Amino acid sequence: MTTTALPTGVVPGTYTIDPAHSTASFTVRHAGISKVRGTVAITSGTVTVGDSFEVSSVTAELDAKSISTGDANRDGHLQSADFFTVEQNPTWSFVSKSVKGAGEEFVVTGDLTINGVTNEVELDTEFTGAAVDAFGNERAAFEAHLEISRKEFGVSWNAALEAGGVLVSDKVKIDLDLSTIKG
Repeated sequence: MTTTALPTGVVPGTYTIDPAHSTASFTVRHAGISKVRGTVAITSGTVTVGDSFEVSSVTAELDAKSISTGDANRDGHLQSADFFTVEQNPTWSFVSKSVKGAGEEFVVTGDLTINGVTNEVELDTEFTGAAVDAFGNERAAFEAHLEISRKEFGVSWNAALEAGGVLVSDKVKIDLDLSTIKG
């Protein structure tokens, strides 16, 4: 992918991620036959847009204690030492290293830290639009997607199934919908 100018509508500047209008969600296969979906609250972050992708960056922090799948028992298990040890690792983070793209689609490469373990990941990202909201705030929105191996982040708990296979898939799909405010 070649590096190009920013997509139409993106104005250079520093944008703050708006936690009230942004989501981080995940999907993982359960028992090999169904999917469990959940969310983790984005607590803060910035998107710094330069005159081109090369001088743009992203940072974000998420609250591991906010993990929610709609089942309190499962959420408690995910917060335990079997999975994320949230008492010791309450914050997950992302810090970009590079942004490269063409048009409205680009790749943000950076360090993702989950469970106290940091790995480099690539987020397939799309600029989804810009607008001035009802309060006069300049907003820009982005969607990003990635797939990770939970074992690469030190999350290896599992249970064997009687029919074969395991209870929790290693692959986790992560989707981000970010609404940001300039200034």
